[in-house]
Amino acid sequence: MLKSLVEAFKVKELRNKILFTLAILALYRLGSFVPVPGIPFREFATAYQNVSGAAMTMIDVFSGGALSHFSVFSLGIMPYITASIIMQLMQGVIPTVGRWAREGEPGRKKITQATRWLTLALGFINAIGYLLLFQSERYGVVFSDQVPHALTSVIIVFTLVAGTAFIMWMGELITQRGIGNGMSLIIFTSIVSRVPSAIFSSNASQGDAGMGLAVTLLILVVVVLCIPAIIFMERAQRRIPVSYAKRVQGRRMMGGQSTYIPLKVNAAGVIPIIFASSLLQLPSVISSFFGKGNATGWQKFLYFLNSGNWFKKGAWVYTWGALFYVVLVVFFAYFYTSITFNPMEVAENMKKSGGFIPGTRPGKPTQDYLTKVLNYIVFIGAIGLIIVAMIPIIFNGLFGASVSFGGTSLIIIVGVILETMKQIESQMLVRNYKGFLND
Repeated sequence: MLKSLVEAFKVKELRNKILFTLAILALYRLGSFVPVPGIPFREFATAYQNVSGAAMTMIDVFSGGALSHFSVFSLGIMPYITASIIMQLMQGVIPTVGRWAREGEPGRKKITQATRWLTLALGFINAIGYLLLFQSERYGVVFSDQVPHALTSVIIVFTLVAGTAFIMWMGELITQRGIGNGMSLIIFTSIVSRVPSAIFSSNASQGDAGMGLAVTLLILVVVVLCIPAIIFMERAQRRIPVSYAKRVQGRRMMGGQSTYIPLKVNAAGVIPIIFASSLLQLPSVISSFFGKGNATGWQKFLYFLNSGNWFKKGAWVYTWGALFYVVLVVFFAYFYTSITFNPMEVAENMKKSGGFIPGTRPGKPTQDYLTKVLNYIVFIGAIGLIIVAMIPIIFNGLFGASVSFGGTSLIIIVGVILETMKQIESQMLVRNYKGFLND
């Protein structure tokens, strides 16, 4: 991996792309510390530190600490992720969107444009929600009397929505002019920037300093042990053999060779984790409007849905939050894989080109076989994602540690690194082919 990165820096084109990507990510981190105008920064920082629970802490991780500073990037990339989820779901519900997805590049441009507008709409809703939340009794943010209250509110909402649009633009710039995976790299940067504070917070959450250090070291050991498992899961694949019958085309003998279809165990990558975490933010934000002591019934359930208290005594009902997270990860693993790999289309193309799976008839039997294998390996990949992602929840319950960085963040970090290195290696390979053809 390091060797590939060093080789990439030797290529001027790739070096410029990497430096451009780093510059955009540095600009993103700078914006995370620029406060929204009209906010009493010191008073807000104190209130946020004193009253924010695990739900808001997790949201703050995905914003790279921007939310705790109430910066111009407080909404983070999550409105865009949520908009992407909605647009992908709409492909199977709304015929027009589904037709766009099958039109190729023109259709993708239409979906991208619709996703942008939906991102702004969701950002507008989130901005109003955060404004009302931080003005509630729980946080008690009071604006200055020197500027009309309505004008201050408009400026704050406009700034937050503009920040979301700017993040979306930066992510697209990285994808188009950088090394690719722009949105994923922004999430990666946000999470990595919170790793040191997450480690220190897990140590400080223990009353005994020695116990806190022991728990922190145990967490780090588990994280290190999980990295090889995540890499293995990301690279594991089921290879389905495919043979092609010999046929005569003109005076040439065609076919007769054998190949395989590589089905990745975790074909969806980090998408199920990102999508599930994004959707779980909705009840987290809703629950944040209610104080723990005043919440009853459904409000109380919402408050504890992401609080990490599911394994504590007397809180068995809150395991529904963990089960809901598991269901979301499994659902998005199957859903995203079904979008990227269509067994019916693959079986039809194999039949047209004279290909077949040994021991399986072409056509419908091949489609059923591919569907059966795909369902099996996707389930294994989803279970692997869930096992690693549940690590912080288990530590929260068993050790009472405040672990905002854990399995979910680790999967995203490792997955994005692997995908980014794959992008760099593919671009190096394309360049080598171009150089060979030009010689």
